[in-house]
Amino acid sequence: MTDGMQDKTKGAADELKGRGKSAWGDITDDKQTQAEGKGDQLKGKVERGIGDLKNKADEVTDRVGEKFDRDTDDTRR
Repeated sequence: MTDGMQDKTKGAADELKGRGKSAWGDITDDKQTQAEGKGDQLKGKVERGIGDLKNKADEVTDRVGEKFDRDTDDTRR
């Protein structure tokens, strides 16, 4: 699994955990648990965003490498 996918997967899990924790805080009227749940959700969104950025960076790096390889091959002919 790529580094970006790991971040996205962990982020999704943290968001899910946060939603559950926040809901439990709502049910029990526990403000601390509600806040922790919101924090976990935010952490998950940030992790997913980082994963997206890493995936985009990998795509750009691959495209640049492919372009470089093509240009190098063309100059050798």
